[in-house]
Amino acid sequence: MAQRGPLCLGIDPHPELLSAWGLPVSADGVARFSDICVEAFAGFAIVKPQVAFFEAYGSAGFAVLERTIAGLQDAGVLVLADAKRGDIGSTMAAYAQAWAGDSPLAADAVTASPYLGFGSLRPLLDLAAANGRGVFVLAATSNPEGASVQRAMAGGRTVAQSIVDSVATVNNAAGAGSVGVVVGATLAEVPDLSQLGGPVLLPGVGAQGGRPDALAGLGGARPGTLLPAVSREVLRAGPDVAAVRAAGERLRDAVAYLAG
Repeated sequence: MAQRGPLCLGIDPHPELLSAWGLPVSADGVARFSDICVEAFAGFAIVKPQVAFFEAYGSAGFAVLERTIAGLQDAGVLVLADAKRGDIGSTMAAYAQAWAGDSPLAADAVTASPYLGFGSLRPLLDLAAANGRGVFVLAATSNPEGASVQRAMAGGRTVAQSIVDSVATVNNAAGAGSVGVVVGATLAEVPDLSQLGGPVLLPGVGAQGGRPDALAGLGGARPGTLLPAVSREVLRAGPDVAAVRAAGERLRDAVAYLAG
């Protein structure tokens, strides 16, 4: 982030974008879309493929995702797989192997849902730490449906705050901030992030209404830990590689002050 700017670019090949780019709504279309993104995003710090849009095409889609992850990593880009996995016991351990182990799908970091209880993520947290990978845990999301759970009070704090505090405990015990949280950039109220000790992924910048100039110090986060995420604002500039890259560079420059 310090070297390449604090911006996380998304690869979201949803059908509307495929059509807008003149590509077929198929695994072949997703492959061409992803190839353009890999070329355009070389030189950026972090890229976040949205796993669901690959998974929709079955094994062919996963093959494209594997190739996309490898292509980004070959360009020196960190890959955050937006898989939002969450389960219990041996099933969570299997997800951990897929996204943080030795699988071709394993990325530099993966998103995870803690809403089966934060402790259910332990297999993923442990394997990610052992393999030098990161985890971004959903804490306070911007979708309206999330508020009924995330803003509920438990033990004198919101559930979202309890997730942030649990991540902080993991980071403090490890002595390094390899676990982050996901907090919507469009939220009016955010948890206290001052003791997190890790990065904060902020989806919703740009087309979804999050303003780059309003992010500094969000939730008391420490300088250099905020990672705004943008997808449609950049991808709608495609399919020209140079246009997509230029759109990403404009937003990267707009949030450069967050590098800390």
